[in-house]
Amino acid sequence: MEAAHAETARHLAVIERQIAARAERMTTSSRVKTRQFGRASATWSRAGERDFQSNLAALRFARRGEIEALSRKLARQAGAIAAFRVRHRSSEPAGECVS
Repeated sequence: MEAAHAETARHLAVIERQIAARAERMTTSSRVKTRQFGRASATWSRAGERDFQSNLAALRFARRGEIEALSRKLARQAGAIAAFRVRHRSSEPAGECVS
């Protein structure tokens, strides 16, 4: 059960990273920016941050069904693991239980 829970959590993390990377690509390619080059210059402006947050929200909204389904699955799995531990009076992960 714990392995399935960890795999579901990894899948959700992958989706979040994909969304963030896509939002960043969309932001940097959305408009031609005049950039200063050099060590002290910043390439991310306040307007860029607003665009990034807007793109991030739109992408999360587009994939909300998948994100919500995985979140519900994680909650169910966590509940099942907790119930199993209560039934067997164990607070340790399954691999470390000595009986």
